[in-house]
Amino acid sequence: MNATALAPAARCTITADHLLDTPLPDLLAEFRVDVSVLEADPGFTGGTYVRDDGSLLFVKPAGRPTAEWEMMARAMLGAALRVPMPELPPPYQLTEL
Repeated sequence: MNATALAPAARCTITADHLLDTPLPDLLAEFRVDVSVLEADPGFTGGTYVRDDGSLLFVKPAGRPTAEWEMMARAMLGAALRVPMPELPPPYQLTEL
């Protein structure tokens, strides 16, 4: 990720507490994350695409529970920002390609 993409958050240290406690819409706005909703297989719980300019696009599966999306979006943001986060509960996991 480049410095331009992280400019608002670069003023402070990004912590797991910040990523877990801040309302998700505020986090997505702070880090300029775009969200696209996609019909997907039941096992797909979300995805992240890092664009060439360093900005993020999250893919949100349609029809999934809100709590699941909150958990996955925060975990994906933590992974993209390289912030150590608590482990996801089974059966959830993040895979980087």
